[in-house]
Amino acid sequence: MGSRPVDEVLDAAAAGVHYSTLRLDELNINGSMTGEEQPTTSGVENGHQEPFVIGVAGGASSGKSTVCKMIIDQLRDQRVVVVTQESFYYGLSDEELVHVHDYNFDHPDAFDTELLLSCMENLKHGKAVDIPNYNFKTYKSVASARKVNPSDVIILEGILVFHDSRVRDLMNMKIFVDTDADVRLTRRIRRDTIEKGRDIKTVLDQYSKFVKPAFEDFILPTKKYADIIIPRGGDNDVAIDLIVQHIRTKLGQHDLCKVHPNLYVIQTTYQIRGMHTIIRDAATTTHDFIFYADRLIRLVVEHGLGHLPFKEKQVITPTGSVYTGVEFSKRLCGISVIRSGESMENALRACCKGIKIGKILIHREGDNGKQAPQGVHVVSKRFPRVKIVTSEIEFGLNDDFRVIPGMGEFGDRYFGTDDYQSSTPFFCDEKNRVRCPY
Repeated sequence: MGSRPVDEVLDAAAAGVHYSTLRLDELNINGSMTGEEQPTTSGVENGHQEPFVIGVAGGASSGKSTVCKMIIDQLRDQRVVVVTQESFYYGLSDEELVHVHDYNFDHPDAFDTELLLSCMENLKHGKAVDIPNYNFKTYKSVASARKVNPSDVIILEGILVFHDSRVRDLMNMKIFVDTDADVRLTRRIRRDTIEKGRDIKTVLDQYSKFVKPAFEDFILPTKKYADIIIPRGGDNDVAIDLIVQHIRTKLGQHDLCKVHPNLYVIQTTYQIRGMHTIIRDAATTTHDFIFYADRLIRLVVEHGLGHLPFKEKQVITPTGSVYTGVEFSKRLCGISVIRSGESMENALRACCKGIKIGKILIHREGDNGKQAPQGVHVVSKRFPRVKIVTSEIEFGLNDDFRVIPGMGEFGDRYFGTDDYQSSTPFFCDEKNRVRCPY
């Protein structure tokens, strides 16, 4: 195995975090790789970027949920969703309910693993799923399932998420939260008596009869599959920081950017994600659509200008000092693709005083699959010298060859000429007349 950088070893030692030697080269915690950059396992399939799946296992009350929350809080600008294995408990039959205290909830057979696999597979392929809502007082799934949409990061948390090899194979990172048995028991007593309404005697009986043996027989043996082992759980701030740093490294660059070196995706933030949420919302008014589209366009234009060639230039400041700066090395012009591209002209003029703008029309023939190639792949490959800058990349095309998740016909929504009033009444007044933004 290759040697680890000194700073990584020191950080790991300070955190008390352990790395499986079989997985260390894959994880590369400090984000640098020897030799050629390797693609992540969360690749692009049929135009959809697969999410980064993190498995978090450990004994009951080891601090798994706390670790998950800390990861979410620190990631901040990424879409993250948590799927808990507890949601997939089998509902108990009437006969089992009579002897509920003899039911082993810590055994692998207590979970509907097939349903869990189905939900995870759908999420990985960009499909929304309904996660069961399990009631721990009635020991049955209630009718109101939890709707979960595809996300950048999926955290799968549970005591036995490493037990089934099929579930493990879905994960890009596996974390085992290792907490002292006495601490876990104390937390379990507190949780089950307060949150689940159980008495202490029942909790202790279940612990000695089921929880402790199941941990030793089924949970602890899966520790060997972990890429990262976190002692002390949520109390280990340094270990969480290292994990988040690695996740950010993996997510910092869209997978398509590694395939096409001339493609650049602006680093997402809550601000950018929020603006995309507004302009993708079918109920957004034309006025708001224009406002937030203009903000996004300005960010894209300014980011794009940073890729143009500059040369050094020295100026004298008002204090008589010399400042060494830069200026564009060549004169600039802009070309807008009619007509959605015309919405970007104002932002370009605001950033580049006196810039000249030309126009180009691209004609589409029909709406069949042959005339609807995956845009980024085709343009990047055919025009490798053209740099493409965007704030977000769509998943792909649906069966009707429309971009998904999509935002509708951008030009029509921006210029107020949308012609599908019957399905989008928010573009019309009470007399069903199309509203114009001007």
